[in-house]
Amino acid sequence: MKLPRRVPWASMAELDEICAAIYAAESDADSKVFAINRLVAWKAITSLPQAIESTLSLLTVIVQDDCSNTSSLVLRQSYSAAVIRMVNGLVDPLQFGVYARSIAAIAAQLGLPAWLVELRHAATHEDLPSLELLREAAHQSMTWLLRNYWLPTLDPSAAPQPEVASLRPLVPILKKYKSFVKLTTRDASLNKQYKQAMTDVFKDIEKWIAEATVAANVVNGELGWNQTNGEEPRRDARERWALEILSDALIEKGGLIPIVKRKRILPSESFSPPETSVRIWTPLLTNIQNLHSDFQLVLVNRALSRLLAACAMNDAPLDPSYDAALARWIVWLVERLDSDEALEEDIRVDVVASLLTILEPGSKHLAHVKKNLNELISALCAGHPNLSIACTALRPPKQVSPLEWAVDDISVMKDRLDVLLALTPASEHQTPGVVEEIGSVSSGDWKILDSACWKPCPIGIACAPVVK
Repeated sequence: MKLPRRVPWASMAELDEICAAIYAAESDADSKVFAINRLVAWKAITSLPQAIESTLSLLTVIVQDDCSNTSSLVLRQSYSAAVIRMVNGLVDPLQFGVYARSIAAIAAQLGLPAWLVELRHAATHEDLPSLELLREAAHQSMTWLLRNYWLPTLDPSAAPQPEVASLRPLVPILKKYKSFVKLTTRDASLNKQYKQAMTDVFKDIEKWIAEATVAANVVNGELGWNQTNGEEPRRDARERWALEILSDALIEKGGLIPIVKRKRILPSESFSPPETSVRIWTPLLTNIQNLHSDFQLVLVNRALSRLLAACAMNDAPLDPSYDAALARWIVWLVERLDSDEALEEDIRVDVVASLLTILEPGSKHLAHVKKNLNELISALCAGHPNLSIACTALRPPKQVSPLEWAVDDISVMKDRLDVLLALTPASEHQTPGVVEEIGSVSSGDWKILDSACWKPCPIGIACAPVVK
């Protein structure tokens, strides 16, 4: 649920009135001056969204250009400052991650014309662009703001749905990482040679996470509009979305779990993933976890979802070795990826609860699936007495199949009866009359009776067969 935010306009009608005044005809200077005065008054009340702040800067220069004989140099400086503030104000709130991304890359994801970014660079680091070019940039910027902020804000239902941004594929990056690690694992002398290459791969993955986070903002149609100047963007949900995509790529075959089945050699002495896979992926997983505290939780949840989804699809192709390796990775991620004991315990409890829900009475799963899930529960509960007790209490009782008697069982019963008849009272504690009562039964009295021959009786009352 989105928390309410403070806005300077009293109603959407007032915002619509200001928008109409801003984008009035070029000859209607009074409407534009009215819009500037109203926006300045709003700014005195509270911080404006970046889009309105940029609109005010651009509109002020446009009115100044139309209504006075200001020198060309002053106008060029004012236009340049307005364009720079607009581009920077759009890009800076979306600069996620440890490593900074280029302004052009983020602007491309936002759909901002590339030449405006180049103009911003020229106005900042080179000679001021010409006045004609700056005027065109201001008008195109106003048009872009109208289409991407004002119209969607006034009528969200009529706003065009943003297209799902295409992200760079992760597989090539992960393959590059894996090849470097394999080389350095086989020959430790190559560590120094490939150190920079490994660092570049880590940076590339961080940039990919930042790109995915921005893409999530674009897909949701926000573009950081709700963030005012000086506020930290609320990007937790967007970042988790990016981490989920990364986690899905990691748990695919060829990631944490090798494609070739003969490489999925599971240690017999512990419930751990293949040792080779652990050596390969530990540096990457640790690096991501150090930079993104939610990564462990996200990766465990995605791996568990994948495992449980495979359990639910009984008609899917069987791959027990993949399921077994994925289960062991879940335990490894819970126990060794993060040092926060409280977080580890919370994740452990959540995973066990999910598994117990799947293994509820009446669940129909293949034998190897149930065996794998039960082993996973046992590994998670090991060394945690409270959790083990809860698992024992919550684990569904074993279903005992009803005993079905066969005709051949009569001979067994006769042998047992012969043994009982041969008994004699051995102690004073033996109940009198038992032997005599047993002795009165002959071997020919053993019969197989179906349920129709018996009638229900209260507990403690002998039940005799119905005589027909």
